[in-house]
Amino acid sequence: MRLVLKDIEKKFGEKKVLKKASCIFEQGNIYGLLGRNGSGKTTLFNCISEEDKCDSGSIELFKDDEKDILDFSKIGYAFAQAVLPEFLTGYEFLKFYIDINEDKIKNLLSIDEYFDMIKIEKEDRFRLIKDYSFGMKNKLQMVCFLITKPPVILLDEPLTSFDVVVAFEIKQLLKKMKGNHIILFSTHILELATDLCDEIVILNNGALELLNKNVLNSSNFEESIMEILKEETHV
Repeated sequence: MRLVLKDIEKKFGEKKVLKKASCIFEQGNIYGLLGRNGSGKTTLFNCISEEDKCDSGSIELFKDDEKDILDFSKIGYAFAQAVLPEFLTGYEFLKFYIDINEDKIKNLLSIDEYFDMIKIEKEDRFRLIKDYSFGMKNKLQMVCFLITKPPVILLDEPLTSFDVVVAFEIKQLLKKMKGNHIILFSTHILELATDLCDEIVILNNGALELLNKNVLNSSNFEESIMEILKEETHV
């Protein structure tokens, strides 16, 4: 399975954020998307998920070299701040989510089994989501991907504010999941990128560049990234 971005362009007013951005993302890999603040990482994710329409270019999903229909149901989008119905309990939310996605769920587990997978304790499962910690909300957001298994998963800096234990748990979860998905992981934390990601993609001056794997595994990885990103110009 491949996600192919070709010549994506997006501007807001006179500012062109994406400029013929092109890249091919392959199943089984976690891609770290690196870029400076304001470089357009969230804009790119919004275009892939159709939260925003790109001005030009194409975004296509291929399965066994045949083009697949890429719609919202094929995209899992985890926001930096989890968007959840806080008036429901965690248990009520998962039940509701399973009910509305029942037609596309394979090998359904019990709700408690999903909670066990993301390590939310039994006494917390019937608490209102509004009373959940930041980390618990993001784990609840992540479990949705375990249930519906969307081919493409977009993660917009979801680990930024986690404590070390929750961050480790979610990293392990992502590594287990990646074989059946294309995972794009936006982050500004270089250590996290090297620890979690199989490939690094740079968003710089509106264009995408897939970094050579030798750079990712080299001792001067951080210096190489800094050298690329400091060349960014601002319009």
